[in-house]
Amino acid sequence: MRLVSTFLFLLCFISSAYAERPVGEKPNVILIMADDVSWEAFSCYGAEDYKTPHIDKLAANGIQFMHCYSTPICTTSRVQLMTGKYNFRNYTHFGYLSPKEKTFGNLMKEAGYKTAIAGKWQLNGLYNELPGHKNRSRPIMAGFDEYCLWQLTKEKTKNDGERFWSPPLEMNGKMYTKKDNADKYGPDILTDFVCDYMDRNQEDPFFVYYPMVLVHNPFVPTPDTIGDAPRDHSANKQPKGKGAAKENFVAMVQYMDKLIGKIVTKVDDLGLSENTIIMFTADNGTNRSITSRWNGMDIQGGKGGMTNMGTHVPFVASWKGQTPSGTKTEDLVDFSDFYPTLAAAAGISIKDEKNLDGVSFLPQLQGKPGTPRDWVFCHYQPYWNAEPGQFVRNREYKLYRTGDFYNVPNDLREENTLEPSASEKVYAELNSFLEAAPPAPTEKADKNTKERPLYPAWELFEEPGD
Repeated sequence: MRLVSTFLFLLCFISSAYAERPVGEKPNVILIMADDVSWEAFSCYGAEDYKTPHIDKLAANGIQFMHCYSTPICTTSRVQLMTGKYNFRNYTHFGYLSPKEKTFGNLMKEAGYKTAIAGKWQLNGLYNELPGHKNRSRPIMAGFDEYCLWQLTKEKTKNDGERFWSPPLEMNGKMYTKKDNADKYGPDILTDFVCDYMDRNQEDPFFVYYPMVLVHNPFVPTPDTIGDAPRDHSANKQPKGKGAAKENFVAMVQYMDKLIGKIVTKVDDLGLSENTIIMFTADNGTNRSITSRWNGMDIQGGKGGMTNMGTHVPFVASWKGQTPSGTKTEDLVDFSDFYPTLAAAAGISIKDEKNLDGVSFLPQLQGKPGTPRDWVFCHYQPYWNAEPGQFVRNREYKLYRTGDFYNVPNDLREENTLEPSASEKVYAELNSFLEAAPPAPTEKADKNTKERPLYPAWELFEEPGD
């Protein structure tokens, strides 16, 4: 009898240890971010040249944000996204995230999550050979238990280091060379890592951050289009001619969509859909060499610039049973908002963390009104030899520190500067925000620039949504 009682006790203990978490309690989070592709390349946003059925389905089953804004290039967006802070606080070099910064990886790990990152890193400071740029533990320092990454400690060279065919990748402290990954496609390896990680950690709350290597140039064939051609590192050479490059770009967008579908299917197969938030966005505008048809218009990619084509990005999210299906929202979101949203999803307070700039959009994911922003802000000094600047905007109007004022929906290319009288109230509100902001950068800067001012404790205007 005593043996039976002991057995029943152990059975109950094991069952309770592995019982499913109540829906809504520490939901898993998967944050996917594409590289160099904007809203005009997704059919749910009106694209005409591309078919993205899996992202469209994610939007149809969840919420589609019509006004999500990044910064114009990769590193500035990634630093803002990962830390919840505008660039004037903590961005100093292209290709660099200070290891002193607390990221959303650290945040989720502190909340008891298993954490992983896969995809493009490019944050060690390789371009400027900054201290620690060869340190393979930097993703661990940023709060990730496991990683599979491109451009962690190995910089791309002419004949080695590309992200697509036979890519060199670093996984959990080990380098896998192009020889190790011969004839393999990098995005497949990275997506399989994500799926395997979820499989191994399905009993625990997990956070997966997947900054994809697709669809950055070079524009090369995918496994669906390469046919019988060699799949070695030479397949990473972009073809000559805009037509061939565009054809490959379209195929890359559609293969990216296919991989996102694979991740969503894995979540479904694991029975985790009701307790997993899946989010998809992109880091900045499309490469400038690509022109796409969108809602009857030709849209040239605007990567590196501060127009809508450089900063307006797709953002869809789905949480089965929580997000009302097929929702389209006009609420403003910028990349500083993901950090507080993850904190809210994990059920932890960040009120004592100083100088965060984001606003949680978790209520919107749950079908509630939330406290949406009245504006988004961009401070842009890329140290990438691109034109810097600063703007604040709402859904319709955009005001630069230079005084240029635009009605963006009616002037996507920002060719017609308005007088303040076009909307005096809005102009006055936006201008008051800019007057309270730190100084705007005024000159181009690059990797050799000496002065790199920061304003980490700057008291930024009123709270968004107030």
